[in-house]
Amino acid sequence: MPFEESGSSSNLYYSFEVAGAHIIMLGSYTDYDEHSDQYNWLKADVAKVDRKKTPWLLVLFHVPWYNSNEAHQGEGDRMMAAMEPLLHAASVDIVLAGHVHAYERTERVNNGKLDPCGAVHITIGDGGNREGLANRYKNPQPAWSVFREASFGHGELKLANSTHAYWSWHRNDDDEPVRSDQVWITSLQSSGCIAEKKDELRKILT
Repeated sequence: MPFEESGSSSNLYYSFEVAGAHIIMLGSYTDYDEHSDQYNWLKADVAKVDRKKTPWLLVLFHVPWYNSNEAHQGEGDRMMAAMEPLLHAASVDIVLAGHVHAYERTERVNNGKLDPCGAVHITIGDGGNREGLANRYKNPQPAWSVFREASFGHGELKLANSTHAYWSWHRNDDDEPVRSDQVWITSLQSSGCIAEKKDELRKILT
């Protein structure tokens, strides 16, 4: 948890860079409103991101914002209301969360609606636990939810280059891991979204 190296005062939120990606870890269980230390650190961190050096921007935290499972409904809503506008303005590509013991992947989404310049949200809380799986989903399935399944599994993210990444989710219920969901994701850096949201980001940061 390299929090001091990334200018954070807490190991609950920090960032690092690897393989062409700037990765931000946020804390679901510490203050996150617009006056919090975490929020102010996040503003400073995204302002330093060089998308030419790290074209991919990924964010990870515990409690999912987009969740159509019956389990833990609404628990991420307050954090989402506080931080999603900033993450959207910063053109975050992918958000990874856990907490719900199941798997779900969304389309690019923002403010509860499909948005080609929003983030892909992935809930990957299905690695195994003593509590069992969260088997019940809300119906009908929301428009932003592409794939959802209550099975134990794991995911793999491969950043092929500056424009394309390959995400796959593997069900582990069988004797061998079975690839059950897969998608190629195009970076927002290559889509024109970053330039389009330049003024939006500047307004939030100032």
